[in-house]
Amino acid sequence: MKWLGRRGSSNVEDRRGLSGGKIAVGGGIVGVIFLVIQMFLGGDSSQLLNQLQNQVVQGNGGTERELTEAEKQQGEFVSVVFADTEDVWGKLFEEQGSSYQQPKMVLFTDGVQTECGGASSAVGPFYCPADEKVYIDLSFMDELKTRFGAQGGDFATAYVIAHEVGHHVQNLLGTSAKVNRMQQGLSQKEANKLSVALELQADFYAGIFAHYNKQYLEEGDIEEAMSAANAVGDDAIQQKSQGRIVPDAFTHGTSKQRMYWFMKGYNSGNIKDGDTFSELM
Repeated sequence: MKWLGRRGSSNVEDRRGLSGGKIAVGGGIVGVIFLVIQMFLGGDSSQLLNQLQNQVVQGNGGTERELTEAEKQQGEFVSVVFADTEDVWGKLFEEQGSSYQQPKMVLFTDGVQTECGGASSAVGPFYCPADEKVYIDLSFMDELKTRFGAQGGDFATAYVIAHEVGHHVQNLLGTSAKVNRMQQGLSQKEANKLSVALELQADFYAGIFAHYNKQYLEEGDIEEAMSAANAVGDDAIQQKSQGRIVPDAFTHGTSKQRMYWFMKGYNSGNIKDGDTFSELM
């Protein structure tokens, strides 16, 4: 992705040089469960809210360190990506006669405090609707390659960020709140189907972002995003983590579905084509 010399976002808060103590995850095993189930692109944090509130941060004074040159460059890159999401969604909302409320992004290491509660890096990237911020420990991108077999690359990172911004768009449009209401009283199996539709729509929105960023894409960028989407499908994660696939437990969609909806958004560029709910329910 062509990004050097381009505008970065003023909505990025870099906390990577700060350490506020260890994260104690409520119930102990919750962090492990999140690592293998929720880690694939984090998800809509309205679903994570109750889990995150069971986590606490144990402060022990905290320390501060200087970021490495590689970390600084990585921070500059994600700031440009975030600025691109602002431009894309600002334009699309304006075309619909409304105003896009820009989210913020927080870069952190190991653990972070949010309006949704304390969270460890084990939850993966996530969006917190309570403070309208995207949270990401960029070490997740290494996990995506080494643990889940993704190709990696800078546009894989862009895809992850665009997916989480997609959840912010859903929050602004009222989609997330509507899904939460619909899930009330449903069986876990039926509630999971709605979660899958929500996540796939966020993948579609990531594709929309890529569609309107074509002038900055380089050869191999879309393949990097597709490799990431393939690696983090529910079926792929379950097969790697437990050696078997349980479709009723899917919350994000299969590898095939995630790739399909990203590419649909990329090829279409029309937000109206992202009704994952009608197609899946």
